[in-house]
Amino acid sequence: MSVLAPRDSPSSSRRVHPLHGTERTWTETNCYVDVWIEVLHSLGLEPLAACAVTLSGDFDGEQWSFFKFPAEDLRRLFGIDVAEMNVWRPVIDHVESELERGRLTTVEVDSFFLPDTEGVAYRRDHTKSTIVPAWIDREGRQLGYFHSAGFFELDGEDFDELFHLNGADPRVLVPYMEIVRLDAMRHDGIETLLSGVQDLVREHLARRSADNPVERLGIGVHEQLAVLVGRDFDEFHRWAFGTCRQCGAAAEIAAAFVSWLAELDPSSPDVSTQLLAVAEGAKALEFGLARAVRGRSFDSGPVLDKMASAWREAIEELARRYGA
Repeated sequence: MSVLAPRDSPSSSRRVHPLHGTERTWTETNCYVDVWIEVLHSLGLEPLAACAVTLSGDFDGEQWSFFKFPAEDLRRLFGIDVAEMNVWRPVIDHVESELERGRLTTVEVDSFFLPDTEGVAYRRDHTKSTIVPAWIDREGRQLGYFHSAGFFELDGEDFDELFHLNGADPRVLVPYMEIVRLDAMRHDGIETLLSGVQDLVREHLARRSADNPVERLGIGVHEQLAVLVGRDFDEFHRWAFGTCRQCGAAAEIAAAFVSWLAELDPSSPDVSTQLLAVAEGAKALEFGLARAVRGRSFDSGPVLDKMASAWREAIEELARRYGA
């Protein structure tokens, strides 16, 4: 049983969306957004249309917004319905039954058993990540799934362990799952799609913080860095994922989004240069802070000041155009 990815279509032949191009500053964002980019792409939809959410990014004192495509945005733009699933049976049963209905599921799994994370988490580290199964063969112990920036396959022991088929461990928590219904999915014409996207730009800009969140990110960086100096470097990477990476990756996707939008509507300002400056600054900030955690000198002020100025210019120009 399969949806989206026939088993006779090898994963090596699939082309990823340009948002996952190797030339980008941040080739990955977070597991949820990355997998949705490739799922939408495989459905023949444009993921960029759903990226207005990046314009309302914020820093809450602990992390930059862990941005996700809101379910309501996906429904309005594409007719895709996403809802949380009540996981009352073994996960594999839910995956199979939803694929039989022509639906997808998002499933939180352990990356320890995902071979596409070779060299990072596979057989090394137990970390949760979101996948979207596209086809499954329980008898053959094989799975085709979307994860991160691509489509992959696994089998054998990885299949058994991923779905806990070697005996249920009572310590394993029920994973978070969503049902993705495609029966009302639409491929609107460009004018209809553009109108919906513009409405979402106004709404997300209206939700932005009253001040500059990048300036508050700078304050948070200085406060948290004092705690991180001399600590385990893995802890720094976990912290940087929620700060530098989420800010930078969101800004880079926002840059691609506003550039795409300006191509469709020349009256929409192309502030991609400013947003790319934020993305590139976040990468430089992460490298510099890594040095600081090891006890080396790094003045983050100039980098953060440039990032904050670029963010302000981009958002203010967009707000003037969209009256938000």
